This record gives sequence, C-alpha cells and structure tokens, in this order.
Amino acid sequence: MAEKADVEIRDDRERGELVAYEGGEPVGSIAYFVIVPDPGALVAVHTVVPSEHGGRGIAGALVREFYALAGREGVPVVPLCPYAAKWAQRHPGEAPEASAELVQEAKRQLGDHPELL
Repeated sequence: MAEKADVEIRDDRERGELVAYEGGEPVGSIAYFVIVPDPGALVAVHTVVPSEHGGRGIAGALVREFYALAGREGVPVVPLCPYAAKWAQRHPGEAPEASAELVQEAKRQLGDHPELL
C-alpha cells in the first residue's frame, strides 16, 4: 500500500489544474474542466504524477482533494480520468456517483474541446 503523501494541493481554476506541491515543487496534477451551465460539475480528465514521485499516494491525495473541492462547491464530480474513476470505485463514501446524464454531458463538452485531451 502506498504511503500517505504529505503534499500541499492548490487549485488553479484558470488553468484547469489541481496541483500537488512538495517543497514548493509540483509533483503531480489533475487536469480538469467545469461543466457549464448550471448545475455544473467538475470533470477530471487526466491525473499525472511523474514516475520519480510515484507510489507515494500523491495521485490518491489529488483525487481525494478534487472530490472535497467539488463537495465544498456543491457540485458533483465526473471522473473521466481512468485513475480518478478507479479511485472513486474504491472510495464510494468519498466519491458520490454522477448521474448518467451528467457523464454524457461531460463527454460531449470534452469532445467539443479536444485541447483538453
């Protein structure tokens, strides 16, 4: 089992990134976008942790904070990122499932913005 990551996580909404920092250096991120219009949702597209930082729980810490961020904003998460989707399956108490309609809308909006892929 991976050790718990001791990282600082910051939301860069303008860039659509949730970034983990360790010692002031970025060590992982989730690329995401916000579904518009309301009711909205946060859509995780990619979770990336460079191999030199892997196996320390950074990706899990990022996804956990992504769901917490959405919870604080009162919006659901659509985990299109495979890692985030698997994490959500393993942590159903922390990762409420988005409706099928919301998942379809997230996929449609992602298709309209290939730069996010």
